[in-house]
Amino acid sequence: MEASGNMINVNNNNTCNNKVVCFPTEGGNKRSIGHHTARRLVEIGVKDVFSVPGDFNLGLLDYLVAEPELNLIGCCNELNAGYGADGYARCKGVGACVVTFNVGGLSILNAIAGAYSEDLPVICIVGAPNSNDYGSQRIIHHSIGLPDFSEELRCFQPVTCHQAVVNNLEDAHELIDTAIATALRESKPVYISIASNLVSIPHHSFTDDPVPFYLTPKLTDESCLEIAVEATSQFLNKAVKPVMVGGPKLRMAMASDAFMRMVDASGYPFAVLPSAKGMVEEHHPNFIGTYWGQISTPFCAEILHSADAYLFAGPVFNDVITLGFSIPVQKEKAIVVLPNRVMIPNGPTIGCVSMKSFFEALATRLKRNTTAFDNYKRIHVRNGLPSNPNPKEKLRVNVLFMHIQNMLSRDTAVIAETGDTWFTCQKLKLPQGCGYECQMQYGSIGWSVGATLGYAQAAPHKRVIACVGDGSFQMTVQEVSTMLRCGQNCIIFLINNGGYCTETEIHDGPYNVIKNWDYAGLVEKIDNGEGKCWTTKVHCEEELTEAIKTAMERKKSCLCFIEVIVESDDTSKELIVLGTRLSAFNGRPPKDN
Repeated sequence: MEASGNMINVNNNNTCNNKVVCFPTEGGNKRSIGHHTARRLVEIGVKDVFSVPGDFNLGLLDYLVAEPELNLIGCCNELNAGYGADGYARCKGVGACVVTFNVGGLSILNAIAGAYSEDLPVICIVGAPNSNDYGSQRIIHHSIGLPDFSEELRCFQPVTCHQAVVNNLEDAHELIDTAIATALRESKPVYISIASNLVSIPHHSFTDDPVPFYLTPKLTDESCLEIAVEATSQFLNKAVKPVMVGGPKLRMAMASDAFMRMVDASGYPFAVLPSAKGMVEEHHPNFIGTYWGQISTPFCAEILHSADAYLFAGPVFNDVITLGFSIPVQKEKAIVVLPNRVMIPNGPTIGCVSMKSFFEALATRLKRNTTAFDNYKRIHVRNGLPSNPNPKEKLRVNVLFMHIQNMLSRDTAVIAETGDTWFTCQKLKLPQGCGYECQMQYGSIGWSVGATLGYAQAAPHKRVIACVGDGSFQMTVQEVSTMLRCGQNCIIFLINNGGYCTETEIHDGPYNVIKNWDYAGLVEKIDNGEGKCWTTKVHCEEELTEAIKTAMERKKSCLCFIEVIVESDDTSKELIVLGTRLSAFNGRPPKDN
């Protein structure tokens, strides 16, 4: 859909770069909330909606099913539906999920919080009780036994950027459209509650061709932009060894391409924070790896720490990224660029400046300087490969990921679960066009299973490779059922080390040991003889090589599940360092009053 004049466009491609919301005209076809909601989702680029039915949302689900350009993905539980919408939004630019009042809404809440932390626009729609029951003092099922229906809304307020409660027809159009537009503008989830009895009632406001309604986007002030560019270019052009680091807010600012143009123009070496892996071009010759303090890619931290100026693009410095706030970044050397402001060291913070516009302008003002990159080339030694074991010996995790590296291409995407896979997947060198996603800010274990479902649904042209530990898999295993029902061809590597390995490195105890399952056998049982999956267990490199060969050959509508048996203490050195740091950070004694 396109708006005329100074209206904003909505593109139905893989990213929603622009936003629009619409208000009604009088007359026209008498359509309903159900029609309107379905069409709005299609217009913003949503083709798949993740849902769990419940009595308060069944009417709305009928309209979603009836919309020919929407595909309703029924999930096994609400948490996974939220993870599915999260994974979908990472690929498509926006996702949507529909659940029922309270029991569904409060169940999906954890996934929506994760989407909020990762700056993902997810439209979370909840089917609510009959509009006549609001304020009636009636106690309704799926409530907590009180006649107050607002507890769900209050829970969603901290983890969504906008909330809309639709319990009358007169303002339903405005409420729904404003919520959707706000999600796209802010790149955050929104909550929409729709009373169950209103969904199918015609109303004159829901016309086939609504008049576009302009919602002011975040704009760049040209004078502020000039001040920020001038101050930054002066600071960086005076430096001897400047470097750049990409951060996770590159996604919400849609500034990755502009960042790379700035790298090309400047000649600076650039790294990426671990939470932003996949958002920059790792095949670029100036890419020096992941900056993660003591556990950075070899030689990356040395270049960062010896630099006399650095530009951080959209960083989030939490306790994990900073290893317990221990990385030696000096504020007086750092330009920090956030989606709508630029922070000058020992100077002002300049607002009303979009990151994308700033990088585009800055690229024309930077003097080319390759000193830091030349230093990197002098000290860099190519990473050594794991020592070759006997192919029949017990498989090691580093050998597994050496083989996964060889599977990657522009036609694949990697989903990395929370835990040690954060570190092992960080070491993968992504070919041009290869997708990559992890949830590093929120770190909810089990996220990857639902996210794999959502990402694969959004990108059927890619082979999704998911790496998940056994403890995480036990949290959300049910959604493999939905992958099979959708005919997805993901490859899932289940790394079975017999427990919560990450927690063990932080603080060990009997609670970190879990019941071992026959994971490959379980997935076979879920398939129930329908022939939509292929599973195997591998114990050594020889078996792994054969399993990968078979999985890569089975490309069409066949989910491949490879259970990898490893030793319980086979962890990366990076996890050991992080575990030690977090243990010390979490265990700090209270300050004296």
